[in-house]
Amino acid sequence: LLLVSGSWNSLSILKEYFNRADSFWAEGSKHVTLALGSLAAAVIIGLPLGILCHRVEKLRAGVLNVLNIIQTIPSIALFGLLIAPLGWVASHVPGAAALGIRGIGTAPAFVALFLYSLLPVVANTVVGLAGVPRAANDAARGMGMTDRQRLFGVEFPLAFPVILTGIRIVLVQNIGLATIAALIGGGGFGVFVFQGVGQTAMDLVLLGAVPTVALAFAAAIILDAVIEMSASKRRVETA
Repeated sequence: LLLVSGSWNSLSILKEYFNRADSFWAEGSKHVTLALGSLAAAVIIGLPLGILCHRVEKLRAGVLNVLNIIQTIPSIALFGLLIAPLGWVASHVPGAAALGIRGIGTAPAFVALFLYSLLPVVANTVVGLAGVPRAANDAARGMGMTDRQRLFGVEFPLAFPVILTGIRIVLVQNIGLATIAALIGGGGFGVFVFQGVGQTAMDLVLLGAVPTVALAFAAAIILDAVIEMSASKRRVETA
């Protein structure tokens, strides 16, 4: 009501918003696309990889160690490391530049967020599947289920709350890390944050920081509710 009535229009952050409303929503769209797009890619790759690591114990340690190493690389350093190889791909692979793949811009930011997203998805998939009660698997075998039927009909539904916890971690993490994408031309709310830092304009910093925090907070609350519902359903089914 205060926003609609105009009572807060004199606040400096709202003045900045009204002066930059078009760019605010454009950068917000880029921010959300980066966070959700990299999460979707990580789920598409990470779930099968997690299932494979669960099934093949010799592969598990190597994959998780590599993903752990990637997770320890500072975000700015990883963004910088990706500039050269993606720039090479853009200049040497026909059609790559037309697809938006280049050393500076959204591509390195997307790849970096994707790489950071893999560990929580893969690790939680392994942990979730390992936590499936043996009795449930034995019952499924006794019913004559194949490995594939057991995976999708028994193991995956029971592991889903744990897997969803990994997805929650990734989404909140990516919403925050997407802010740094602005340093390499990836856009997002970080554009306002770094412009504000450069101009010593705290209201401009807040214009980028406040919606980032709000998005992360909202994502955490929504996914926490979904996790609780799926966990409750699992408890009812296994009771």
